[in-house]
Amino acid sequence: MSYPSEDDLRQIYVGKDIADVAKPCAVLDAAIIRRNCAKMIHAVKALNVGFRAHVKTHKTTQITKLQMGSPGETFDVNLVVSTVNEIHHLVSLLKEFRARSRRVNVLYGIPLVPSQVPRLASLAQELGEDTITVMIDHPDQIDFLRQFHAQTGFPACVFVKVDTGYHRAGLPPTGLNKDGLLKGLALAERDGHARLLGVYSHSSLSYAGSTPEEAMRHLTAEIEGCREAVRRHVELLPGRELVISVGATPQAASVQNLLQGQGELSAEAQTLRELLRDPLPGARVKVELHAGNYAVLDMQQVETNAESRGSLEDEVAMSVVAEVCSVYNNGERAQPEALLAAGTLALGREPCHSYPGWGVVGQWRREAAQSRLILARISQEHSIVSWEREGDQIPQIPLKVGQAVRVYPNHSCVTGAMYGWYLVVDSDLDDGSKVVDVWARARGYSALPA
Repeated sequence: MSYPSEDDLRQIYVGKDIADVAKPCAVLDAAIIRRNCAKMIHAVKALNVGFRAHVKTHKTTQITKLQMGSPGETFDVNLVVSTVNEIHHLVSLLKEFRARSRRVNVLYGIPLVPSQVPRLASLAQELGEDTITVMIDHPDQIDFLRQFHAQTGFPACVFVKVDTGYHRAGLPPTGLNKDGLLKGLALAERDGHARLLGVYSHSSLSYAGSTPEEAMRHLTAEIEGCREAVRRHVELLPGRELVISVGATPQAASVQNLLQGQGELSAEAQTLRELLRDPLPGARVKVELHAGNYAVLDMQQVETNAESRGSLEDEVAMSVVAEVCSVYNNGERAQPEALLAAGTLALGREPCHSYPGWGVVGQWRREAAQSRLILARISQEHSIVSWEREGDQIPQIPLKVGQAVRVYPNHSCVTGAMYGWYLVVDSDLDDGSKVVDVWARARGYSALPA
């Protein structure tokens, strides 16, 4: 199936009300994204730490551009991707950044596998030396670095993955030289096949938190884990400045709590701020934060309360517009319910620890209520809407057959993957209901045959 171009999509959608387009559809509020990106840039600049933006949530050139600031910005363009197709999608933008004399470095964010080496090397040849970074956590991956060099003629940049407790990938801080990994990497550096940037950790343990202090403690633990990895193996590491790259959206967002006067900071905040300033006294080490979901947000992220936030509709940029199929308010069920024409294939099936649902129905074009409407049950193409609270005096569901609603998903990364493009609204211009643009996403995994 071939997809229409962004220009063709704009001809179809721009100017329409999101209630009047084919549904379900994924909608982004550009005003919220601009605010979220600006807050993160302000925080990392104020704290003088590095930043690496993940693009896997949205996979668009437009949001990547917002994550990297205004056209006049000069800080390095450091990114993380989850698929090589994301880099292909961003090539033109990355070349624009380089043309403006901004250094570009894109990390392929899972431990390197052989099928991706030729594609990454080809992109490195197109973008230039030091633009592509890979992640390793096993000595067998050293051979892939040699293959990269054989194709490009220059070394791959490398992060060694540290497991600071999430146990998805990486090595424990005490075991970074697994089976001679660091020794092999040092030999690869000597031969010009690799260039170590530092160590990298990603911990989603903070997604289960519910306070800024919890998010800050998780970030502190990540930095301390990476610091320990460097400290224990310093004799096997190159004698130049190395990067400790840490974070996820709750941790990265929590640093905004540090932008207060010293006397106003909690004990957790004071410890974290000192770690960011000097993570390993006496060593040449700097901290780089990485995050991606912060630009868009979702129910899972909002419920962590990692920073002070406003209402759901003011903070979460992604929603799915769907139609009500039927309403059951007259005793057909034990509790009033409604049937929505959007299920797993429109929203994903990611749980959220703070409430028993698969998405929250927003207040868009309906009266406010004391309890939330949630997607309490979900199947492939449909879901069941009910009140979040239960009891004897449950009001009727205030929806009508055919009505369009906006559902805020639990995990926007997964929800976005269901769609080829986003319909973009802008709540700075109106009530956030008129389509002002269409942004296409990078799609899939496989490269087209040569």
